[in-house]
Amino acid sequence: QVQVVESGGGLVQPGGSLRLSCTASRLTLDGYTIGWFRQAPGKEREAVSCISGRASDTYYADSVKGRFTTSRDVAKNTVYLQMNSLKPEDTAVYYCAADSFFECGSYQDEYDYWGQGTQVTVSS
Repeated sequence: QVQVVESGGGLVQPGGSLRLSCTASRLTLDGYTIGWFRQAPGKEREAVSCISGRASDTYYADSVKGRFTTSRDVAKNTVYLQMNSLKPEDTAVYYCAADSFFECGSYQDEYDYWGQGTQVTVSS
């Protein structure tokens, strides 16, 4: 059974940094488009960033552009979300998801595999 797992969440002060990791068992992430999403309390889940499966093109929501970076390490079968200059409004449960389509742009319900999420709290 395929498992996608996020890790690296935690409590950080405003202005701080965290790096989230997305790994998988029984699934090679290379070639999959990986999306990062987040859901804050009382809000809908929203897309944060995406790295395409074909050329590793990256896309970011306007709210995180310039602060977040996503990358993949093929050898480690891991995709990262580096989050810098964190703000309280970045507080949410962060999810990664894998899509067999080779480009970003799929709707959330088109993603094939989802992780269980990792909590990120930005607070002083």
